[in-house]
Amino acid sequence: MNVQPKASHFVNGRPMEDASGTIIPLIYPATGERLGQVHAATPPVIEAALAAAEDAQRDWAARTGAERGRVLIRAAQILRERNRALSELETMDTGKPLSETLVADAASGADCLEYFGGMAGTLTGESVELGGDFAYTIREPLGVCVGIGAWNYPIQIACWKAAPALACGNAMVFKPSEETPLSALKLAEILVEAGAPAGLFNVVQGAGEVGAALVADARVAKVSLTGSVPTGRRVYAAAAEGLKHVTMELGGKSPLIIFDDADVEDAVSAAINANFYSTGQICSNGTRVFVQTGVKAAFLARLAERTARAVIGDPMDEATHLGPMVSEGQRGIVLNYIEKGVSEGARLVVGGKARPGPGWFIEPTVFADVTDTMAIAREEIFGPVMSVLDFTEEEEVIARANATEFGLAAGVFTRDLARAHRVVRRLRAGTCWINQYNLTPIEMPFGGVKSSGIGRENARAAIEAYSQPKAVYVSLGRVEAPF
Repeated sequence: MNVQPKASHFVNGRPMEDASGTIIPLIYPATGERLGQVHAATPPVIEAALAAAEDAQRDWAARTGAERGRVLIRAAQILRERNRALSELETMDTGKPLSETLVADAASGADCLEYFGGMAGTLTGESVELGGDFAYTIREPLGVCVGIGAWNYPIQIACWKAAPALACGNAMVFKPSEETPLSALKLAEILVEAGAPAGLFNVVQGAGEVGAALVADARVAKVSLTGSVPTGRRVYAAAAEGLKHVTMELGGKSPLIIFDDADVEDAVSAAINANFYSTGQICSNGTRVFVQTGVKAAFLARLAERTARAVIGDPMDEATHLGPMVSEGQRGIVLNYIEKGVSEGARLVVGGKARPGPGWFIEPTVFADVTDTMAIAREEIFGPVMSVLDFTEEEEVIARANATEFGLAAGVFTRDLARAHRVVRRLRAGTCWINQYNLTPIEMPFGGVKSSGIGRENARAAIEAYSQPKAVYVSLGRVEAPF
């Protein structure tokens, strides 16, 4: 499959190239093969993107919400029509199995565009009666927004940021991760094809220095980042210099709590999804699996049995369950954590090795007898490594689950729904599941607390993040003054 794009960037409605920018190689994670390259954005490319966004935003904001919505819904239709090609491109860029990308990447992006496209025409203000006078509000866009993506769900993240921003009347300059630069370019093309004005959604490539230049620009009103906590802190600090609006969707070390009365088969399924889907490269993964002692033996036995059946291999084969890590560097980070787990005394149940041969593959790995102080239980690994921890009492597991700087997600498995709701109310996490894990429908807000982020993506909450109300007081009487 030819993945080389027409140009590195998409600016003002068309591909744009500046070959003087730093080369970013396109590497297929399953083989290590170099498939092409793009160039990082130079200052002239960044300037062109911001200027185009500023011009397009004025035109876009003047349109009715219904007009904006039609463009987003048409873009969603095009994404669905081209889902196979977009999924194959995403697999080549990320290494994620095609069995996943066909259902979870461009498809989720299409859902998001459709949802916010349908909402665009409903974004009205309110009227407030004030005796003889009244006030009303107008919901206004923020202006030019910057989106900074991560490499685990490139086109989904681009849509999660672009759709609510555009629905509200904003424009966006989007910087994908330098690890996965391709699919955002396709989204930009599709939006123009769907009727978006040139310059409304621009894509520029690059690493941290490009993101920093975008965030620092005075024309930017809002920054939305998906990334690590250290990156989030830097971007948040830079945005604060200009008092910009921010949404930060950062990392996690989320607890998945399994009580004795849980359905073991469902709990094992959730633990697999919460640790091995996308080869463990998901920010909300439930990587601390707390299992009540009464069900521990049955849980571990069934988990080991089912994990042994995982098919690791060619991500373009739809029978494959696990693909490679996104990069050789990320594989090295994960292998280092596995070594730490062994050296700190955790019991290796299954996996623990890199697969020989080309590509950056790691076996799905399960550690048992993990304690709270071990590095694998405290630090985000971002790979297929599950830590199973024992607990005995409800109060104990709630305290231990909350004893982390992170607060992105959490899950509870129990047949006692009263206990499930009680525990969820006390977990310090922004997104929680009961008897399920990692489902993130567009209709539900997604985001974290503590070091895991600020603000929410998706649902009505995203509209609040990309717009602001203007209040207008209307007097119907005379003006009184003391003198």
